[in-house]
Amino acid sequence: MIRFWRKTIVFFFATIVLTILLISHELVLIAEAQSSTPTLTPTAARSFSSVAYPNRSLSASPAQLPPLPYAYGALGKAIDAETMKLHHDAHHASYVKNLNDALKQYPDLQKRSVEALIVDLNSVPEDIRTKVRNNAGGHLNHTIFWQLMSPEGGGQPSGAIAQEINKTFGSFDAFKKQFNAAGAARFGSGWVWLVRNPQNQLQIVTTANQDNPIMEGSYPIMGNDLWEHAYYLKYRNRRAEYLDNWWNVVNWPQINRRYLSFSPGRSPN
Repeated sequence: MIRFWRKTIVFFFATIVLTILLISHELVLIAEAQSSTPTLTPTAARSFSSVAYPNRSLSASPAQLPPLPYAYGALGKAIDAETMKLHHDAHHASYVKNLNDALKQYPDLQKRSVEALIVDLNSVPEDIRTKVRNNAGGHLNHTIFWQLMSPEGGGQPSGAIAQEINKTFGSFDAFKKQFNAAGAARFGSGWVWLVRNPQNQLQIVTTANQDNPIMEGSYPIMGNDLWEHAYYLKYRNRRAEYLDNWWNVVNWPQINRRYLSFSPGRSPN
């Protein structure tokens, strides 16, 4: 009997020790898994609440056509008045109308910003998803685009954006050459952008149709419209000439504000 109880006690304590060892091993594995998973900083998490403007988002309740910040003919160094009128009053206006039409039956979606709709397209009902993608994207892209140009624009950038362009691309001229080349190489309709990518670096990218870089986790700092309606009346099929002349109206102070608004540790003035 004594031997029986002795074996029972030994077995009991051995079971406890084994259980403790197994639990300790699991805790070590969990700790290692947690340490190997990078913690997302606020910048890495990428909040795109303010993309249409440096300090606010674009409402979809309802979407509204923003006025041009200058006269139709004010950008004559690059874009003629007739093109600007058709581009803003017809093309951009149609994106706004079509977006509002798509959201009529979905009041909950109207409460979201345009940026939120584009970033989370999978949550948009399938029957309107393509329409929202095209028209919310068109509304957002053009709202940004009008701000990126000015009658007093052109020249070279200054301030923080100039420093970052020189650091990333070597020089402003090298950046312009790469930006134009990317725009010229984009097949069909789309946009060419300077973005801050998910790795927090400046990068030149292009998007098809009315897609926006936020759909790929990048913040658009500046962009140029490559759709033919943006230049065809004046330039016909000469997209490269349009891309060259566009630099004469680029609004560098506004682009610098956009850059600073999404730069860690910096604040737009």
